[in-house]
Amino acid sequence: MNAAPAMRRDPVRQIAYFVPDIRAAALAHSALFGSGPYFIADHIPLHASYHRGQPAELDHSSAYGQWGEVMIEFVQQNNEGPSVFRDMYPDGGSGMHHVALIVDNLAESIKAYEAAGFATGLYAEAMPGVGFAMMDCVATLGHFVELYEPSPILLGVYEKVRSAARDFNGENVLRTMSF
Repeated sequence: MNAAPAMRRDPVRQIAYFVPDIRAAALAHSALFGSGPYFIADHIPLHASYHRGQPAELDHSSAYGQWGEVMIEFVQQNNEGPSVFRDMYPDGGSGMHHVALIVDNLAESIKAYEAAGFATGLYAEAMPGVGFAMMDCVATLGHFVELYEPSPILLGVYEKVRSAARDFNGENVLRTMSF
């Protein structure tokens, strides 16, 4: 694998798991590892969504919590149809799905990954012009790599989750949030 220099300097900010039930997964992880609390976002709205270059609706929900220095995400897909989640788990399985990186320039990072042989499995926009991508690194790494730029909203979510974890005592594991 020939990795462009830009690909080597971005630290992992999040580990994400695809699961059938984000609430049950968050509660189980918290009980086992003391992670949390988890902020639940149901039916996360997307302005645009493309699976392997083709328009595709993606209705998903996520639970975000802190586990030491890394954010944990549990994600479930609420609709049928193609997605990067179903690419890895076509029969409804679950497991580790992706790691997330915050990159300086999304378009340049996507090009670097594609030049290294990793296809764009998902490109989506949470709002016009605020996109993220999931690069298909499954054959090489065993998972996708999610890329996004450090927008104030994104950094605010990371800080909210990290701050809540500082005083987390194992109570009120599940909390709500919206985008």
